[in-house]
Amino acid sequence: MQKTKQIEKNAKIVNKFLKSKLKGNPKKLYDAAGHLIIHGGKRLRPYMVIRSCQILGGKVSDAMPAASAVEMVHNFTLVHDDIMDNDEMRHGVPTTHRKYGMPIAILAGDVLFSKAYQVISDTKLSPTATTHIISRLAKACVDVCEGQLLDVKMAEEKKIPTQSQYITMIGKKTAALFDVSCSMGAICATSKDKDISNLSSFGRNLGIAFQITDDLIGVMGDPKITKKPVGNDLREGKKSLPILMAIKFAKGKDKKIILKAFGNSKISRNDLSKAVEVIRSLGIEESVRKQALKYAEKAEKSLSKYSGSAKNELIALLDFVVKRSV
Repeated sequence: MQKTKQIEKNAKIVNKFLKSKLKGNPKKLYDAAGHLIIHGGKRLRPYMVIRSCQILGGKVSDAMPAASAVEMVHNFTLVHDDIMDNDEMRHGVPTTHRKYGMPIAILAGDVLFSKAYQVISDTKLSPTATTHIISRLAKACVDVCEGQLLDVKMAEEKKIPTQSQYITMIGKKTAALFDVSCSMGAICATSKDKDISNLSSFGRNLGIAFQITDDLIGVMGDPKITKKPVGNDLREGKKSLPILMAIKFAKGKDKKIILKAFGNSKISRNDLSKAVEVIRSLGIEESVRKQALKYAEKAEKSLSKYSGSAKNELIALLDFVVKRSV
């Protein structure tokens, strides 16, 4: 509960800064760019930027441009992901392309992406630090695009990917922005390569743990909390870790029940519930949580040489991420 309050407090500060940067004409374009931002989001990535700066003795004001930039990039990916997936709802409201139309949504995503670099360019950090941050963020954006395509290819192929292939995909698609959040935060406070590397490692492993947990929620999450049907990812045929493990370990009748639901958009609610119960009975949740914990432990080791409240808050974030249910 305390961790959630800290994240929410940080989010309010970041939101205020974001709103000040997402203004302009035509007004409708900027309304579209800020649509998802004003309707939700935990602001985990900005939180990590700020705490990663503070753990090395930096100030919140030093980290704020980088924190807002990574959130803009994150929302840019959400706008475009929703277009690619043809999703209609996010954060309980219509997706950007559903509310504003496809052309404006694409432009809104482009504005978010461009504004991210504009905000960083206006920072008061040294030219060397600013260049380093821009370079890191650019590489992360490339990684996200590569990871997104890997995800699309996995979905298209009939072959079930290996766990290693899955980790490679989420390492790019999701963990890249967690990684760069922490490394940018570190750069805002220091130029020491070892410290930047340590925070980068923390972010990457946290990001993998986050996505593994997120994928578990996508299969077994409580619909009342997630706002999505039970077994949503199973019905959609997503090749996430819990589903890969379930297909691998299930035998006979159990395997048939899971495969009947996998990628079957017309499956009945009853049959989908049966498949989820089979996955539960296999102990998949415990196995997946253990995998997430493994990466969380790697992340924690990356911060072993540091101390102070910022470190404690980053470690607490690991626990929050791995144990969350939504």
